[in-house]
Amino acid sequence: MLLTVENLHVHFRTSDGVLRAVDGVSFQIGESQTLAIVGESGSGKSVTASSLLRLIQEPPGRIAGMIRWRGADLLALSEREMRKIRGSEIGMIFQEPMASLNPVLSIGHQITETLRLHERLDRAAARRRAVELLGSVGLPEPQRRISDYPHRLSGGMQQRVMVALALAGNPKLLIADEPTASLDVTIQAQLLELLKDFRRRTGASLLLITHDMGVVAEAAARVMVMYAGRKVEEASTRDLFRTPRHPYTRALLGAVPRLGAGNRRLMEIAGTAPSLLQRSAGCAFASRCSSVTEICRRVTPPLETKAAGHIAACHHAASEMVAA
Repeated sequence: MLLTVENLHVHFRTSDGVLRAVDGVSFQIGESQTLAIVGESGSGKSVTASSLLRLIQEPPGRIAGMIRWRGADLLALSEREMRKIRGSEIGMIFQEPMASLNPVLSIGHQITETLRLHERLDRAAARRRAVELLGSVGLPEPQRRISDYPHRLSGGMQQRVMVALALAGNPKLLIADEPTASLDVTIQAQLLELLKDFRRRTGASLLLITHDMGVVAEAAARVMVMYAGRKVEEASTRDLFRTPRHPYTRALLGAVPRLGAGNRRLMEIAGTAPSLLQRSAGCAFASRCSSVTEICRRVTPPLETKAAGHIAACHHAASEMVAA
């Protein structure tokens, strides 16, 4: 197994108490596999992704559990050892390009710096490779654009530069954190095709963080659903879309517009997610669930196998599965 995460906890100490951003999450990614993590804002998706590369500042943050990469426990490595893994073995496309790109350095400088660090290329070879990378991600006129600064590029171009940076080290695992956020539909499709092409050419694995179920259907083979810092369901993309077992997953899918649906009203998830500062008894989704019963409020549902390769944390998933 390429990546194994077991009982991952990421907590932050605040003036109001301990915020449990990720609360006991486990998952695996094998060679040449694509896993999508979905959920609304605040569900813990991005924090989970950042913790894999130990990008959580400690303090106030604290990572606990086990993150094993190709047999090595990442939480036990020194910072120097982690720097060798970041970029060269695990690459990451961050959510906000302008927040991640250095505004006072040209995009060429930022890419060549990465290439010289991880690929040990000299300055001239690194520049040639940077131009190739920018061309491979579809940036127009890469020979000229390599001297541009981030603010001179559109949002779609900036995201392409982020992809080029992430691919510079030829990673075995690429983490893409909301890579299509704030992009128009055409650019989204082009970016997803870039990621799929990279996977086809290199055999790399992909961890896709998104709230867009349409992106999941297009790019992922397997899906993990998170809510309030916890994993509530995991299945193949086909099974999840055909037979979602958790009411939160059904609500997410019900909010996706569908062609040919006529005047079908999109589902609305009433209420708000619970505070991550307080650990309450029972199911975290109970206050928003239309199928809630007394046991949901008192007992936290365990993650259980509901069908082959399909797990969910819901007291009533079994009866719903039979009814389906």
